[in-house]
Amino acid sequence: MAFERVKLKFAFDALEPHIDAKTMEIHSEKHHQGYTDKLNTAVEDSEWADYSIEELLGMLEDLPDDIQTTVRNNGGGFANHNLFFSTLTPVSSDGPTGELKESIEDAFDSFEDFKEEFSKAAAGQFGSGWAFLALDEEGELYITAKPNQDSPLMDNHTPIMGIDVWEHAYYLNYQNKRADYIEAFWNVIDWEKIAENFEKAQA
Repeated sequence: MAFERVKLKFAFDALEPHIDAKTMEIHSEKHHQGYTDKLNTAVEDSEWADYSIEELLGMLEDLPDDIQTTVRNNGGGFANHNLFFSTLTPVSSDGPTGELKESIEDAFDSFEDFKEEFSKAAAGQFGSGWAFLALDEEGELYITAKPNQDSPLMDNHTPIMGIDVWEHAYYLNYQNKRADYIEAFWNVIDWEKIAENFEKAQA
């Protein structure tokens, strides 16, 4: 297979009580795997299988019509979930440090203001979608919400952190209380991984 999904670094129940075991299992093993399988099926035995997911999503308009929508939806789902699952941890720190902390404070005035703006973007995304912290082409941090499985990668920007606000990410435990899920999310963020993403994006 050309694309392999990120596997969880911890047990399904490791994020409880913030994210329950059954949600983590279904989300990772069913939803994420499904996006991955459909992406691979779309590009198998074609030249597109040799491209990275970042390249494919950055050149959607150049893809053949018969795979463009599948790559947008399932390639986006593959990339977004790779980011999401790789930046979760059962042992979260209070927040970012070093250069990432300084850059967040420069962009949003304070870490608390960043949290508020990010949470607001996630809560305000109508229907299924995501909120991201990303870098634009100038290397500046910004927050954006995207519908469905769209990604900043489609704008040739680099997401370094994202929260999934599709109902499958939280409904078993939180039902319609998306805001409670978003608040819980701050307890399971791997800031070291996000700092690594930030450094790579800058490079």
